[in-house]
This record gives sequence, C-alpha cells and structure tokens, in this order.
Amino acid sequence: MRKKILFGVLMTIGLVSVVSLAQRPGFLILDEAPLDRAVDFPRARLAELFQQASRDGIATTRLLEGGEYNVNIRHVANITPENFRTLVHPDTIDVWVVQEGSGTLLTGGEKTDDRQIGGNERFIDVGDLIFIPAGVPHGMKETDSITWLNIRFPEHRN
Repeated sequence: MRKKILFGVLMTIGLVSVVSLAQRPGFLILDEAPLDRAVDFPRARLAELFQQASRDGIATTRLLEGGEYNVNIRHVANITPENFRTLVHPDTIDVWVVQEGSGTLLTGGEKTDDRQIGGNERFIDVGDLIFIPAGVPHGMKETDSITWLNIRFPEHRN
C-alpha cells in the first residue's frame, strides 16, 4: 500500500514538473517515454523538428520525457565567449550527436556562478559524438548555430 501511495505521489510530482518545463519559452515536450513499447523517430520527422528548432528558436525539444532520462533535440545560436552558459548535471550523463552546425565546446574545469573556469575546448561538427560524464561542467562556448541529439540518462555508479 505504501509503495502505491509513494508511486502516486512521485508520478504527480513528475507530471507537475513536466508541465512546468513545457511552459518555459524555448522548451517543447512531445511525449512521455513509454515503458511498454518502442518509439520510432523517422529521419523525415527528425529533420522537421531540427528545422523547427532553428526557425523558432526552440532550445530544447524533448522527444521523450522519462523522468530520470530523456531524449532531446538541443539547439543554440549566437553563442559567444561573453554570453555562453555552463551546465552541470550532478547525477546525469549526456550523450550528444551533432546534427547541424558546429562550434566550440568547453568541458571540464570548474563551474563558478554561471561561468566555467579552465577545462578542455574543442571544435565539434556534424557527425561528432560527445560523451559527458555526470558532474562534468559543459557548454557551447562559441557558435553561430548548432543542433544536436541529446540523450540523457542517470549515472548509477555515483
């Protein structure tokens, strides 16, 4: 009985979180990740979503929301060393596959306020795959425009 109540409470919290995320500007959630079936995203549909992200300035298109994990299209544009943001996901691994554009990615170092000090800068381009472990600061430091598939899942070794 306790497990059912706890599960219900957690599902309610998760749903409220998803709804509030979906209401953020530049954030679109398409579907909840199912537990009982596979989901396909044909190349033509992904191409439409990539174009929509670029055209409409949608920073995150969440293809599947799974609570601890999600599958996204991420898009950023007009990022300079003066305006870039650093992210750190303490318990979540990111895998990026660049689909359009290119730019300079900064990983590692330390996050201070919203800035990243030190780390490894490198140019990334279409077709590159980037694995970012949980807890590693990261951000696009410079790009005119870049769009990538972003698969995020929990780190269970921590």
